Amino acid sequence: MLSRSSFTSLVVGVFAVYVAHTCWVMYGIVYTRPCPAAAAGGAGSGSAGCVWPYLARRPKLQLSVYTTTRSNIGAESNVDLVLNVEDFDIESKFERTVNVSVPKKTRNNGTLYAYIFLHHAGILPWHDGKQVHIVSPLTTYMVPKPEEINLLTGESATQQIEAEKQTSALDEPVSHWRSRLTLNVMVEDFVFDGSSLPADVHRYMKMVQLGKTVHYLPILFIDQLSNRVKDLMVINRSTTELPLTVSYDKISLGKLRFWIHMQDAVYSLQQFGFSEKDADEVKGIFVDTNLYFLALTFFVAAFHLLFDFLAFKNDISFWKKKRSMIGMSTKAVLWRCFSTVVIFLFLLDEQTSLLVLIPAGIGAVIELWKVKKALKMTIKWQGLRPKIQFGTYNDSEKKTEEYDAQAMKYLSYLLYPLCIGGAGYSLLNVKYKSWYSWLINSFVNGVYAFGFLFMLPQLFVNYKMKSVAHLPWKAFTYKAFNTFIDDIFAFIITMPTSHRLACFRDDVVFLVYLYQRWLYPVDKSRVNEYGESYEEKPKKKAHRE
Repeated sequence: MLSRSSFTSLVVGVFAVYVAHTCWVMYGIVYTRPCPAAAAGGAGSGSAGCVWPYLARRPKLQLSVYTTTRSNIGAESNVDLVLNVEDFDIESKFERTVNVSVPKKTRNNGTLYAYIFLHHAGILPWHDGKQVHIVSPLTTYMVPKPEEINLLTGESATQQIEAEKQTSALDEPVSHWRSRLTLNVMVEDFVFDGSSLPADVHRYMKMVQLGKTVHYLPILFIDQLSNRVKDLMVINRSTTELPLTVSYDKISLGKLRFWIHMQDAVYSLQQFGFSEKDADEVKGIFVDTNLYFLALTFFVAAFHLLFDFLAFKNDISFWKKKRSMIGMSTKAVLWRCFSTVVIFLFLLDEQTSLLVLIPAGIGAVIELWKVKKALKMTIKWQGLRPKIQFGTYNDSEKKTEEYDAQAMKYLSYLLYPLCIGGAGYSLLNVKYKSWYSWLINSFVNGVYAFGFLFMLPQLFVNYKMKSVAHLPWKAFTYKAFNTFIDDIFAFIITMPTSHRLACFRDDVVFLVYLYQRWLYPVDKSRVNEYGESYEEKPKKKAHRE
């Protein structure tokens, strides 16, 4: 069997290979090999096999946006022109807001499509053989956010029409309007190698034969990552017009290929069962940050995953071998379990991103197992009925429990009034979806605001025993790294404000633990929680030799 150190080295090695492989894949996406024959001269001079850009001819272009309820159109009938940009300049960005008429079919949970044409100026798209177009739905289906009310007065946060609320249940998806349409055109005069066209870009390319050379028409692209949940608007039956913001910006070939891969990744997540909101969290990582910060985010996320795994592994290993609770605050263990479960339920109630929810769920399961170890619980089954038994504490463990109880006694004078007062204030002044939502929010606000106070019993026990040797320092070290990484994630991933502030609160707790480690250095002659001393280990090893 592998030792713990060799297993950790193996995990770190696999992690390094994964990071290196990902960097290589990303380089392959961003870098595209140009046509070798293009270096010999211009189009037509020994450049067989090359695909040339039509935009290099600098044609006069026009951008037209139509709407229709049909997914396929063959002529200009049954379409509405909502935007027409004459003398379209591919180098100049713009943003325009137009009002779009909403057909009756769309108001009854139907779909409305946008057809975007890029064609020669002065020619209708249907009469232009060199036009390019792309289709995008302007509607999507999503479960509406539950309405929040004041639980005492019943006052609604938003004044909604009762008839509209009765048309569909809250748990049924309804039609929403995408209020933003973001367009891009690849502007680089890049010459592709016809024998090795990138598959991601190829599906957006339209080829034409001009003389002896093959050209690709302008590559028109819709940035679906910019369609965020916050921009969606519920479509009701009384709506006849809705605003649509059309924005345009040029895009490079490298960014275009990267964006295509990211959109495909988000689509794959949705196929695997991710909701629109979960996919929106992933979109926010890409859209709300620049590419350099995005690269930093990738490395931060990778290291966060590594440290999460190592922290869980060492924490489990520490508690699995633990036989004594000397120096360990049982109250702190119980509180960590309670707070972790409450935070998980709160994140679940808030429909937080799975990127935050899954690690919180794993942590809650581990904390429940640690409570079982701390209380020395054993479960015996009598048929189908479980019987729980608790172990006994020795004299040293009882002394630790006295210190623990003493710290909790003084702490309760401060903590309970603050929590009860905060819950009462939120009930009077804040609106919630249900009583369960208020209860979970009250618990979690107490955890976030005053949760660090429950670490004081452990600090008090450390102070009384003048030792920190009983703590799982390897797991603490990895958690400390993750705490500072969480500070970065707090600005990247969408999460409740209270959860974001809690990330910075944990920094203070770890700094206090580090101060106590410096204040109470480990006595190597002292027996630790496993019944071993550091000075005995070399002797045992020498005896075996």
